[in-house]
Amino acid sequence: MGRFDGRVAVITGAARGIGFGIAERFAAEGASIAILDLDESAAAEAAGRLDAAKAVGIGADVSDAASVDAAIERVVGDLGGIHILANNAGITRDNLLFKMTEDDWDLVMGVHLKGAFLMTKAAQKHFVEQKYGKILNISSVSALGNRGQANYSAAKMGIQGFTRTLGIELGPFGINANAIAPGFIATEMTDATAARLKMDVDEFRKLNAEANPVRRVGFPEDIAAAAAFLCSDEASYITGQTLYVDGGAKLG
Repeated sequence: MGRFDGRVAVITGAARGIGFGIAERFAAEGASIAILDLDESAAAEAAGRLDAAKAVGIGADVSDAASVDAAIERVVGDLGGIHILANNAGITRDNLLFKMTEDDWDLVMGVHLKGAFLMTKAAQKHFVEQKYGKILNISSVSALGNRGQANYSAAKMGIQGFTRTLGIELGPFGINANAIAPGFIATEMTDATAARLKMDVDEFRKLNAEANPVRRVGFPEDIAAAAAFLCSDEASYITGQTLYVDGGAKLG
């Protein structure tokens, strides 16, 4: 018996990286999976790689209300319900403040904060009706401040405040809402950061590994393990919290 047998999990931005890692873990524990991504073909391809009870890939723009509502309706129609929502979709538009454009700011806020708001609002209608739901929001250690990421840092700290408020408002309806703040995770996104900095990927990972007490970088599986616990019934007395999964990088 898997702890997510009979559950339907929706993960946004899950065609690759952390989102796909979460999808793999939830599928391995029995969940039916809906992978949402801006690119429907990439979402469908990723869903096809899952060993899940059922899996679908759906194209959706999480910053657009009509697109979100249509995606949730499709999930419920194709998979028979929704029990878990993981708001993982994200983008970066890094720059120092004096170089950052309004579009850089608006795009990051739109995907991270507005996206989490719209997805949660659409899902919670089903959660409230069935008196059950698990919401997981992906924040970041950058919420504590990071040079060149004023937009991303603000959005990720906003996610933490959003999560706390969801805990207060939705707890009486059998809904838990928590967040994970990953540290450095080895993904295509962080590899692209290395390329942008004109650094070798292995050297970039090595430098980041040396910056935390456990002396290694994280992987999507590390985030997925924490996500599986927070979205399980074992964590039913935990809500409104943010768990830092960063190898202790922010302890100092």
